[in-house]
Amino acid sequence: MDSRTEPNKKDESREGLKEKVIETLRQVYDPEIPVNIYDLGLIYRVDISSRGMVYIDMTLTAPGCPVAGTFPGSVEAAVRSVPEVVDARVNLVWDPPWSQDCMSDEVKLQLGLL
Repeated sequence: MDSRTEPNKKDESREGLKEKVIETLRQVYDPEIPVNIYDLGLIYRVDISSRGMVYIDMTLTAPGCPVAGTFPGSVEAAVRSVPEVVDARVNLVWDPPWSQDCMSDEVKLQLGLL
């Protein structure tokens, strides 16, 4: 096997896993706004290690959100349900603050903001 192609296969594998994780995140809905958390713009970063560990930076629509203590764990559990994921860690961040600008255009249209 050509060692020059091996990293590309690993990168492709990680990219494929990232797509599966994002698809899973699109099945998790914000408890207050009936929109998935990915298209709502709550997910700031999804990184996948070579071992299949998933690291996510996410925010919430407001710092005082009543689910701030439990929602990240729900997101971790959803991501762990992807077969290739070894484990998942969600880091709740507040900077930059979430705003409607974070939403996808499709969501803005759905909510009548465009």
